[in-house]
Amino acid sequence: MHNSYIHSAIRELRDQQVRFAPRERKLEQVDRAEQLLLELEDSRIYTYEYLCYRVTTYRPEAYPDVRMRGDEVAHDLRLFVEDVSDSADLPVEEVPEPVLTVEELSRRFQVSTKTISRWRQQGLVSRRFVFEGRKRVGFLESSVDRFVRDNGERVRRGAQFSQLTVDERDKIIDFARRMAERGGCPADVTKRLATKMGRSVETIRYTLKQFDRDHPDSAIFPDRTGPLREDTKRKIYRKYRRGESVESLAKAFCRTKTSIYRIIGEMRAKRIMELPLDYVPNDRFRLVRTEKQEREVCGPMPRNEEPVKKTRLPSGLPPYLASLYEVPLLTREQEGHLFRKMNYLKYRASKLRETLDLAHPKSALMDQIERLHDQAVATKNEIISANLRLVVSIAKRHVGQSENFFELVSDGNMSLIRAVEKFDFARGNKFSTYASWAIMKNYARTIPDELRHRDRFRTSNSEMFGTTEDSRSDQYEQESSQLQRESQVVRILDRLDEREQQIIISRFGLARGEEPQTLKEVGAAMGVTKERVRQIEARALNKLRKAAQEERIEIPGVD
Repeated sequence: MHNSYIHSAIRELRDQQVRFAPRERKLEQVDRAEQLLLELEDSRIYTYEYLCYRVTTYRPEAYPDVRMRGDEVAHDLRLFVEDVSDSADLPVEEVPEPVLTVEELSRRFQVSTKTISRWRQQGLVSRRFVFEGRKRVGFLESSVDRFVRDNGERVRRGAQFSQLTVDERDKIIDFARRMAERGGCPADVTKRLATKMGRSVETIRYTLKQFDRDHPDSAIFPDRTGPLREDTKRKIYRKYRRGESVESLAKAFCRTKTSIYRIIGEMRAKRIMELPLDYVPNDRFRLVRTEKQEREVCGPMPRNEEPVKKTRLPSGLPPYLASLYEVPLLTREQEGHLFRKMNYLKYRASKLRETLDLAHPKSALMDQIERLHDQAVATKNEIISANLRLVVSIAKRHVGQSENFFELVSDGNMSLIRAVEKFDFARGNKFSTYASWAIMKNYARTIPDELRHRDRFRTSNSEMFGTTEDSRSDQYEQESSQLQRESQVVRILDRLDEREQQIIISRFGLARGEEPQTLKEVGAAMGVTKERVRQIEARALNKLRKAAQEERIEIPGVD
């Protein structure tokens, strides 16, 4: 998509049609825009309302006071025609009249492709069609005929100027060969010859390229026009990202600036294809079709209307860990908003990436994908920052003589990040519960003597999953036994579905740092009645008893 619109109103109209208009509607609007181009007068002033109505047949509410000069409108409408036709994905075979490519038009009028580019800026309307699976610029026969009729002298002048004599051509070849033998690069030689011969750079480049293709045994640049290796392309892209200019890269690698731009676009597209854009699906994402709906999803996080309670810092924390407690905890509404926003941004970026043509990547599309990805990462970091204190809290309860506290925090942070990526916000569960469970499961797998602590697993009637008194004096055996018992607990809890796990964890205080909750408290958090919580708890406990029997786990106090 073009970024050089003069008026933002027409650019926004383009964005709306590209995103929301059906294909047939797009083609109709392209035809109306081209017809309007024929009627414009350069010095006349036009209102945006009139222009929008002529193109779309509806009167807009936006920009009621915007007025534009005819020549500026013509510039923007030509871009509008090309962009909207591009989004229609119209195969050239379905066009009811002949379509000419840039090369075919160049041969018909005996002018360079650079001249064709100038004609496009001077009023020749171009569209984009699908040619054998590739998007390319094309010109309707009727559009060409109108341009020639209105610009006959310009077309004749361009043809006369572009015709090289045999003597001029031989001089160009001779001068180019001498410069190349002295170490000149194709881009530098082309530019100097254009100045010396009074010809366009495109004319010189085309002449040299044609000669090398027709005379491979005596080519002027035999070794400098082939495809670059992948490692060389990566090197060019790395240098560009570090701030090296395209001009210096073209000179250093003996390539044209156009080639360097193409390589940068290719490598950038490959990098975008590797971006982590996995998202948690949600049916609501497909229903977002207007800018207003998108702003509701991606807008600022809702404010916490309740006064923020000052958190008491755990003792013994270094300053940089203590600073984590300065980040306020998220409310349920804020948490849901951020998770919805993060996953929607990745959903949008993923869908746009599916349309990316690796052979001909468009900068505007890549800009949009990267912008969405950056916003998703920033949103994810907000969620992580608000929950880092949870990792510290759990790590403090698991640290022992054989574990390094800071390694536990680092390991827990990785579990937190993975939990953010996998959490399904639409189920209505609290993320802190989900994350606590993920962190503790990871500790259970990675810490050798992890679960050796007190009897935290209890029911309302008995000490379910509790520990029994052990009179053995061997501390290692005690800790190993405790690890085995609580690892079994982790295993049988995996038999429950996510809602059952949440209720059991909340009711029995299995999440470190959280006390057991009443039926009423759990029901309020999940949005169900306490009776429903009791029913789900009873069903979950039956599952756990059955799983314990299958695993041959003894649970004191439970028949």
